[in-house]
Amino acid sequence: MDIPDRIALKGSLILLILFFLMCTTGCVEEKEEKTPLRVVAAGSLLLPFQAIEKRFETENPDVDLLVEGHGSIQAIRQVTDLNRSFDVVAVADESLIPALMYQPMPGSDKNWVNNFTRFGTTEMVLLYTNNSAYADEINESNWYKILMRDDVRFGCANPILDAAGYRAIMVLALADRYYGRKDILDGVYTGQFSPAIPVKTNGDITRVSLPDVLKPDGLKVTMRDGSIFLLSLLQSGGVDYAIEYKCVAEGSKLPYVRLPDPINLGEGDYQDYYRSAVVDLNFQRFSTINQTRTGSQIIYAACIPANSKNPDLAAEFIRDLSEDNSAISGMPDPV
Repeated sequence: MDIPDRIALKGSLILLILFFLMCTTGCVEEKEEKTPLRVVAAGSLLLPFQAIEKRFETENPDVDLLVEGHGSIQAIRQVTDLNRSFDVVAVADESLIPALMYQPMPGSDKNWVNNFTRFGTTEMVLLYTNNSAYADEINESNWYKILMRDDVRFGCANPILDAAGYRAIMVLALADRYYGRKDILDGVYTGQFSPAIPVKTNGDITRVSLPDVLKPDGLKVTMRDGSIFLLSLLQSGGVDYAIEYKCVAEGSKLPYVRLPDPINLGEGDYQDYYRSAVVDLNFQRFSTINQTRTGSQIIYAACIPANSKNPDLAAEFIRDLSEDNSAISGMPDPV
């Protein structure tokens, strides 16, 4: 190869290297230019939020939506207890936001949150698989009788961390009232702990007082930190049935039994009926807040914590969520 050819080749290589560096630098800069929008959400929202994430990022190509899932109580505690910075908190129980977040930030007279936005509702259902015990027998009339059988294993979320946990208790308490019985809640849940969980009845009101430590006795009841984690437990055969949110059931494609409206916590017309189920969260770390959870219609809500780094973008996300929640399977129009 003569000298001119070598010079030309060397020049081409230099141009190629420069072009590569420019492309690489451009790609890095483009990635860094994206604004992260951090959302901590109830685990039951993880499946529907996958579709919402795609839509929101398509509409906002300069935004990277980052969603982290926990039980609703645990999601709030990521902000208030651990002081982690999130732009949006989305929970499955609207009452948790004023109870846990209308509180001053440490070292400040400013509350974590002063308001919230409702964006949807759902209901509780009984989820199972085709391999669950008595799967070929269970229906909307006998579901509670199936659950009470000794060889049937029941899964639920931990009520200290997840609203689905105390709502499962409420569903069973309401079932006793609806079916005119006194043994459903005890046979499926409260009687399966050591010691048994105290239950008091006063007229139509059933009050369950949870101890500071929950210890299931035997194999009847298994708990997980969040309702979303019950799916793998069901699919692996660890439990036969779980009281779960309908939006999770729809997203999982697993079979489920729909529960009567006076039981499923999904109908606004039954608010007074739902209030007859009360759960006291007697945990030491809740000592400064209202520890009583009263049965009510399930309403999802979102808020923007005071330590949000992108409050304007968070407001846009919540507005988009409240205007169109069609991606949230099992939910009707926004409330």
